[in-house]
Formats: sequence, structure tokens, C-alpha cells
Amino acid sequence: MQRALLTFLFVFISWFAFSQTGTIKGFVYDKANGEALPGVSVGIKTLKKGGQTDVNGFFNLPKLPIGTYILTATYLGYELNEITIEVQEDEINSVKISLVKKNKDLKSVSVSAKRDEKVFDTKVGMTRITPKEMKLMPSIGGEADIAQFLQVMPGVISTGDQGGQLYIRGGSPIQNKILLDGMTIYNPFHSIGLYSVFETDAIRNADVMSGGFGVEYGDRTSAIVSVTTKDGNKKNHSGKIAINPILAKLFAEGPLVRSKGDTSSTITYVASLKHSYLASSAPALYGMFGEPYKSKLPYSFTDMYGKINVSAGNGSKISVFGFNFDDRVNYAGVSDLQWNNFGGGTNFVVTPGSSASLISGGFYYSDYKISLAEAVGRPRTSAISGFDANIAVTTYMPNHSELKYGFEFTGFKTAYDYYNFVGVKLAQNDYTTQLGGFIKLKKSFGEKLIIEPGLRLQYYASLPQESFEPRMAMKYNLSKSIRFKASAGVYSQNIISSKSDRDIVNFFTGFLTSPDYSLKKPNGSEAKSNIQKSYHLIGGVEIDIKEVDITVEPWIKYFGQIVTINRYKLNASDPDFLIESGKAYGLDITCKYAKGRTYLWGVYSYGYVDRYDGKQTYPTPFDRRHNVNVLASYVAGKKSDWELSARFNYGSAFPFTQTQAFIENMNFGNQGISTNYLTQNGNFQVLYADKINGGRLSDYHRLDLSIKKKFLTGIRSFLEVSGSVSNAYNRENIFYIDRVTNTREYQLPVFPSLGVSWTF
Repeated sequence: MQRALLTFLFVFISWFAFSQTGTIKGFVYDKANGEALPGVSVGIKTLKKGGQTDVNGFFNLPKLPIGTYILTATYLGYELNEITIEVQEDEINSVKISLVKKNKDLKSVSVSAKRDEKVFDTKVGMTRITPKEMKLMPSIGGEADIAQFLQVMPGVISTGDQGGQLYIRGGSPIQNKILLDGMTIYNPFHSIGLYSVFETDAIRNADVMSGGFGVEYGDRTSAIVSVTTKDGNKKNHSGKIAINPILAKLFAEGPLVRSKGDTSSTITYVASLKHSYLASSAPALYGMFGEPYKSKLPYSFTDMYGKINVSAGNGSKISVFGFNFDDRVNYAGVSDLQWNNFGGGTNFVVTPGSSASLISGGFYYSDYKISLAEAVGRPRTSAISGFDANIAVTTYMPNHSELKYGFEFTGFKTAYDYYNFVGVKLAQNDYTTQLGGFIKLKKSFGEKLIIEPGLRLQYYASLPQESFEPRMAMKYNLSKSIRFKASAGVYSQNIISSKSDRDIVNFFTGFLTSPDYSLKKPNGSEAKSNIQKSYHLIGGVEIDIKEVDITVEPWIKYFGQIVTINRYKLNASDPDFLIESGKAYGLDITCKYAKGRTYLWGVYSYGYVDRYDGKQTYPTPFDRRHNVNVLASYVAGKKSDWELSARFNYGSAFPFTQTQAFIENMNFGNQGISTNYLTQNGNFQVLYADKINGGRLSDYHRLDLSIKKKFLTGIRSFLEVSGSVSNAYNRENIFYIDRVTNTREYQLPVFPSLGVSWTF
């Protein structure tokens, strides 16, 4: 049956891939630096045919009647470009289009979506963000970071500034896949939750898929964040140098071999170095303000990234990149955590001259290690390393339709050592391989209806188990300003996390895989497989009212099977894992206004998340009922050289497991009841409340402000001075409560900073 299905798909795909005639395809670039432009509308008005460029700047207009046409390319903030092209039978015309920025756009913060993108992309639960939007956020020292902007995304919950983790629409961090140019990054966020490992100036765009994502993505059950980096400036050497109280950074890009025309090849580079010295700078610069700055900000990290890109004259390209990220947080005498992630890879995009298809793929290797040494003498260590290879083919069809299919192969090793709260050691060393294949058809029926059915087959060879995952997305355009959308799908994953819900604060994240032995379901029956499963259903409506864009998305995720660490393990003979189920549902309302110098963004999210472990139903530690984010930015001054930004966040209280009592844990050893407990000194032990996460911390709210001033230093260079205040009214937001001393520790206090950067 499977062989017959594959044969049918091969014939079906081949028919679409090789029956195209009268085609125009090509790439669209920014004329100033040669960077690819995604989301550009390209079309022929007289034929009412068009399409949009993908993340590589590629477009394809197949099955065009023979004749001479004017091809137009339009993009927000750029001048219209028109090219006359003659379409002949059985020929594929390859073109490269360069767009020039409008002068007036330099005085605008407008980042509104374009009409074609709204109409012809389903975009259910998906938001695309760019560095321009990230830089609208107030940021400490003036250096924007995707970690800060993700916190204002609909459905995203952040646990705070210190040890901050992002939870996306009911999923834990281990259920989110974070990709860098197609490569999985196992820990993308530093312990000081203001910064990620990604360099903002190296990013082209980032797609945040909070649920209902397509069949291209597998082995995760909640969300996808896919970050795509630049290829590098093809025209000039450029970069940025910045310094502020938290970090210093250097970014550079440029041509190694310059382009000599539209048909010549280029070689470019991108490089970045970022180092944080907050552990040293906070006591020195802010020690006069009190204890929080002297000893309670012990964070430091170093990020290095480099990339070389070779682009052919026809738009095909290959990139090689490498990275090294590390992080450390050292609370003297309490805990010392550090992690390191290094790796690299290569990816490619090929546009065959005789085909209307685009072929892309890559090969990657990553090695991640984390360790935590605690005063109680129970060290934790975890490591995961392995490779990933993938290839995908996209065939473009008339009227914004396309067919996409691909395959991927993943292999990795996990090593894990951990002691639970009663001192029982858990360990796992495992090798895992996974295969995945997918096919998706995007079909547009005029400008009214777009459907995207797809199927993914995921095979977990180490278990061994397979997972058939049908998914569907659709959009119906009621009018030019009102659009309805929906998506649904089945999702699976093998990887699990060691995080314990008993830890109020936990910087340590260990990586494991589902065991290959039988586990019990919450209802007591034996599980047929240990694959983790979830089911998504998302709806939505988009409404445009002049410059105001409103999106409303109700959503639900049912986690039918979640493999987790056995919190009830008291003896070495007890199983290491247990299976839970859970559900999450909510509503996200997003409102955006962008016109001229003003940008406003507002999000309200309602959410409910619980788990059932066979003994009780309990809220997760990230079950936040209400979350509000408001972002405002304004460009001022006759020369548009001032920028003022503000962000306010309110979040209702997180749950936590309460302390019931403190007891002396006696060691009876081999003597059993004969042990003389009257003369023995036992170990101190916390007795937790029976109800998991039965208590609630206090509400969270914070105001951040920033102001920036630009000074021109040359034709293409400027100096920027920025001042910012995080937690402007010094709200004491709870970080955690020490169970032993019953003292409260808080998130970042009011944090003023001054930063300087030079862009050249």
C-alpha cells in the first residue's frame, strides 16, 4: 500500500514539475546590498496573474500565454520596478529584479503587511517578524533582540527576565522547535532572558508559528520559530560596533568576490561576535543602588557566528556557516550553571534552468552540553549531539498555487545524569534516528478560497514507531478587508525534557528521548507506543480598517500523550518516566497600527493549560490566564533622527507547588528498623503539598522606555546613542520564594542604561 502511494505521488509530482510552459521565474533583491527580499508581489496586471517571493526572494509564474508583457514588482517601502519580458512557448525566462528603497521610507516606521500576502497566504497562527520590527522594542542599551520581541507575540508567555523561558500557546519549551537556517538550536535563549543566541543584524526574518504549522516541520508538538539569516552585503563592506552595560558586540558583512553584473557570481560573508559581562559590570556600575546589582545578576555569555555564501548568476546559492554559543550563571555558594553549543552546517538553493521548481536543503551538525553544580551536592549534566539532513522541492503553479514535498534524516545521541528531589539518580545514554517525509499542495481558487492539505510521515527508528500526520490550512476572503482562516493537524515528537515542575526556578534543561520499554497511560492501560502526540485546531479572522490590522484567533491543543520524568519515583526500581495527557485552549487578539512615523502594537491573550498524570489534574507552571502587551514607537525630529519607544506588559499570576512542611529524612541503610534514629542526624528535606501547582504567585507588570538619537557620520554610516529604562517604576515582580528561608527574590529592578553603536 505504501509503495503504491509513493508511486502515485512520484507520478503526480513529476507531472507538475515538468509540464510547465511559458514560464517566468527569478529572484528579487535589494539594489543597495544585494540581499534577497521575501514577500515581494510580482505579477502581470494584464493577465491578472501573480505571485510572491519566498524567503529566498524567489518567484515563479508558470503557464503564461505566449506574448510580450510588463512584469511588475512591488514591495512596501520600495520603488515600483517594471520589466518588459517576451514569453515564448516551451521557454523559461529567468530574471533578476533589483528594487530601490523609497527616500520617504527612511522617515517611516511602517511595517504593514501587503495585500497579496494577506490574501494568498493562509498564515494561521503564524507571524513573520523582521529586524526592523525588532528594533522598535525598547531594549536595554539599545541593542534589539528577538528574545525581547517574541515576548509581545500573540500566545507567547515569558517567565521573566532571569532564566526566562518562552511558552507558546500551551506548549513547554521542549515542545517548540527553534531553527537557524533550517538547523535545530537546542537552547536559543540565555539565562538572562533579555537575549537570544541570534544576532539581530544578521537576521533576514523570523517566522513564529504558534500552532497549526505545516507538514514541512516535524518532531515537535507545539510551535516552530524559524530564523533565516542574511546572505551578506554583495555591494559593500558594512557592519556595526556596539557597547552598553550588559554587552559589547561586533557585526560585519560584505563581499569577498563582488558581483560584476546580474549574471555573475558573488561570494559574501557574515560574521558576529557578542559578549556579555553583566556579572562584572552590574556591581561596578550600579552597586550604589543596592544589593540586587551587587551579587544577584551573575550572568555572562559569548556568542560567535560566521557564514560564507556563494551565489550563482541564476540565483542558485550555497552557504556554509558555523557557531559557538555559551552561557554561565554563577550564584556563589548556591549553584553554578553553564552550557555550550557549537556546530555548523551547509544549505543550498538550486533553481534548475529547465524547470519551474526550486530545490533547497542542507546538512547540519550540532553539539550541546549543559551542567549544573549545586550546593546540595547533586550535579546534573546533559548532552545532545547529532546531525540533520533535509531536501525539499517546491513547484510553482498558476494563481499563487504550489506543490511542495521533501525528506529529512536525523540522528543524535543523548547523555543525561540527574538526581531527583529524594536523591535517586536517573541516567540515560541513547542513540536515536528519525526519518521524515512530507507532501503539501497549496491551491488557490481565485481570490476567495485558498486550501493547503498536506501529509507528513514521521518514522522513529529507535522505538520503532511511525506517525501519520495529516494537516490542513485554509483561508476564505469574504472581502478585501475581512478574511477567515483555520488550520488543524496531528503532531508528534520523541525528545523530552528533564525540567521538574517542583522547581520554582530551573535554569537547567536536560534532553532525553522516549524510552523503548512499555509505559502506562494515565488511565492505567499500557501505551501502544511512547511517541508524544498532539492535535491542533485553530481558527481566526483578519480585519483591516484603514491603517489598523486586527486579528482574532481562538485555538485549542490537545496533548494526547506526553512523556515526562516520573515525579513520583522514590526508589531505584520505580520507572523513570510516566505518561501524561493535557489540554490547552485560548484566544489571542492582536491589533496593529502603522502609519508614517507612528507604530502601535497591542496583544491580549487568554489561556488555560493543564496536565493529567493519572493521579491528579493540575495547572502547568506557565498557566497564565491573562497576558497583555502594548508596544508604541514614534520617529521624531525634522531629520527623523529621534526615536521614542515604550512597552507595557501585564501578566496574571503563575501557579507553583506550595511547601507543606520540612522534615528530617533519616537514612535507615541496611539496618532497617533496627537503625538507632535517636542518635542519627538526618538530611533536611522539603515536603511538598499534595496538590501540584496549587498556589499562585503575584501578578506581573512592567514598563520599559527608550529613546534613541542618530548622528550621521558619512554617506552610509551613523552613530546612534540610546538611553533606556527597564522596569521604569521599579515593580517588584516575583522571581521565586526561597523555600527554606521563606525570602522573596525578584526579577530585574529598575535598570537604566546607556548604549552607543556605530553602523557603517
